[in-house]
Amino acid sequence: MVTGRKNSTLNSKQKFFQETKLSLSALSDIVYRSLRGSDELLSQTAAVSNGGIMTPKPGHKENNNDAKKVKLDRNLNNPSRVVHVRNIPNEAMETDIINLGIPFGRITNVLLLKGKNQAFLEMADETAASKMVNYYNNSGVPVIRGRTVYVQFSNHKELKTDSTHPGSISTQAALQAAQALTNKIETQGGPNTVLRVIVDNQVYPITLDVLYQIFSRVGKVLKIITFTKNNTFQALIQYPDVITAQAAKLSLDGQNIYNSCCTLRIDYSKLTNLNVKYNNDKSRDFTNPTLPTGDQGLDSLGIGGAMGMMGSPFTGLPSLGSPLTAAYSAAGGFPLGAFALSHATSATLGLGGVRLPSQQSFGGCVLLVSNLNEEMVTPDALFTLFGVYGDVVRVKILFNKKDNALVQMSEPHQAQLALTNLDKIKVYGKEIRVNLSKHQVVQMPREGQQDAGLTKDFTNSQLHRFKKPGSKNYQNIFPPSATLHLSNIPASVTEEEIKDAFQNTGGKVIAFKFFQKDRKMALIQMGSVEESVNALIKMHNYQLTDSSHLRVSFSKSTI
Repeated sequence: MVTGRKNSTLNSKQKFFQETKLSLSALSDIVYRSLRGSDELLSQTAAVSNGGIMTPKPGHKENNNDAKKVKLDRNLNNPSRVVHVRNIPNEAMETDIINLGIPFGRITNVLLLKGKNQAFLEMADETAASKMVNYYNNSGVPVIRGRTVYVQFSNHKELKTDSTHPGSISTQAALQAAQALTNKIETQGGPNTVLRVIVDNQVYPITLDVLYQIFSRVGKVLKIITFTKNNTFQALIQYPDVITAQAAKLSLDGQNIYNSCCTLRIDYSKLTNLNVKYNNDKSRDFTNPTLPTGDQGLDSLGIGGAMGMMGSPFTGLPSLGSPLTAAYSAAGGFPLGAFALSHATSATLGLGGVRLPSQQSFGGCVLLVSNLNEEMVTPDALFTLFGVYGDVVRVKILFNKKDNALVQMSEPHQAQLALTNLDKIKVYGKEIRVNLSKHQVVQMPREGQQDAGLTKDFTNSQLHRFKKPGSKNYQNIFPPSATLHLSNIPASVTEEEIKDAFQNTGGKVIAFKFFQKDRKMALIQMGSVEESVNALIKMHNYQLTDSSHLRVSFSKSTI
């Protein structure tokens, strides 16, 4: 007999799983992935698939033999450790059935009969099965993919499934994933509810909203805080309990958000709770939608942080794949937590939703660069600096306002990358500002128009870093840093010659190191980020020998 205290603990645990509908699909995919290779997170489908080796579709001739493939030991005495689930939807998977039983104990087998809209779930013992059946018949309503299902004891004592059954591989993957989660429930220890997420090799912009789309697929996300540390985009993400946090780490750690880049590195944080003061593009408390944004203009309107729909960062960005929650991004925005706007409010605001401070449109390729040092800046200098983040097509320094310039990139996401990485950095002693321009293209001066060489077309430049689709240069894009990566160094050039050349840029060389396995590459550390930026502008494409020109980019490494 279960005591009142145990019942209380069980009910709270069961209630959590009912509310969050924790999905095991992503976790079981870890086991199954070894058979089918890794997938990128940003696929065109919103759901994780276990591939084609599944139970046959309804109507398939093999469905009629499902019952024959299972040897069932008849047991007319109730209760039984085998639970019978009826009225399941056609699209249900093994993980959906397992979700129903996870809060009640260890699951030892599962059988899905799609053609009959039924399933069997075998628990480790009759006690766990009894808890499950009693709960769903007296307290909770079992739901699978929006459909209410019915739970009862089976007449069968145990399931003996045939290992040659078409769905056996995916079934074993789901069961192993369930075992990993059940172990955490039983131990009630280990990692806490807050995950620390680092985005490595960030080629494309990653926002709080993108992380929410990804991590909310595993379970209910309570809070997110984003920040930059050591020139790397990072985030803290809080889940309701250790089980969901564990599932998120197991299923998402090491995955790429985009093809071959933006890799998630996930660890457990020492924090037990996140203190979120503002709901904006840097932090969000999904349990408290009334928090202010920190922007006096929006807060004075009484809008605060209670916005149910944020503008999708992927709207109007055809060169990037859709987020994994593609159904949301198709509408130009996506609901945040349980605070979705009503249809009337959404219509009033527009599909894109309310845009918070600092959120930018991804539509244009032209950037407006202001607060330039007009005594030193040139179109070539801007071409070199902005060319670290994309292929620059044209540069125009404004004739009547020479501390302003327009820079046209070849792709919208390249413009966003440059904006994200170069806004507020110091160039030639002045902190530049970078914003998206209202102009769609940079116009060349008309014939006879006074220009003084301030407008330059780089369309056919040989120095574009990203001309080739899928260029490896995309994997080596980093924010400005004091350390520079050098490549294409001839064997005849010495360390002293390189250091002297960089000293002549007006900065101080702190350290230098050749790569051990490839002397054609090296790292050089300048005295500051500003000195490094100036050195990159002057030294990229610097002629070392008659046939060799130096290649320079920012590095995430230190010496």
